[in-house]
Amino acid sequence: MDPKHYKVEVENKQVRVLRVSYGPGENSVMHGHPATVAVFLSEGRARFTFPDGKTEERSWTAGQSLFISAETHLPENLTDKPLELVL
Repeated sequence: MDPKHYKVEVENKQVRVLRVSYGPGENSVMHGHPATVAVFLSEGRARFTFPDGKTEERSWTAGQSLFISAETHLPENLTDKPLELVL
């Protein structure tokens, strides 16, 4: 996937836990995720670009948890602070 931004914390037959870290203004590559739960460790705002070229901005607060449906996207940190979350 994107080893610069994603680190496998735990992986076994039942679960895969990723730590996600983006520096200020950093973006990733186009990639996909199965349906997942995200726990945001920092406040943030990001733009997600989808394979069809459409974009969507999302924001969250530190400590917030969200269910995210399976999707393919290219995320970009829109803030001047690091973005940290666990998937």
